[in-house]
Amino acid sequence: MDVPQFQALIADLTRQLDGRTLDAPLADWLNAHYGAGSSGYEALADACRTGVAEGWLCNREGGGIRYGRVIKPTPDTHGFSVDVVDMADLAGPHHVHPNGEIDLIMPLTPGATFDGHPAGWCVYGPGTAHRPTVASGRALVLYLLPGGAIEFTHSA
Repeated sequence: MDVPQFQALIADLTRQLDGRTLDAPLADWLNAHYGAGSSGYEALADACRTGVAEGWLCNREGGGIRYGRVIKPTPDTHGFSVDVVDMADLAGPHHVHPNGEIDLIMPLTPGATFDGHPAGWCVYGPGTAHRPTVASGRALVLYLLPGGAIEFTHSA
């Protein structure tokens, strides 16, 4: 697996997300079609674990978080950027999602959660904000950001 292969895998998913509203029904759809244990989920999780092991994912580190934007928003990914973080039992920096955020949660420790969500997907609508938090162990989290938009704040 390399970045172009990873981008092709992501593009298959983002094609299905293109133009959809980022809301709870989208999270339900993702969990029904690409949820934990499905072939789509496993393909993405395997690709992310491989990318971390090979060093082309999560190749930066700060504040106890390994992270990196592996794909900038392009027409190939239907305008979504792709970031992946590797976190264990901590809260990351507070930020706002101007256009929303779609998160794929891949626990590396059984039972690890992201913002209280287990393995699978969660979706934040436009204008939402949070301190991304992994609890009960370690997890990889893939972020799809429409237009690559994210605004880091100094708020708690």
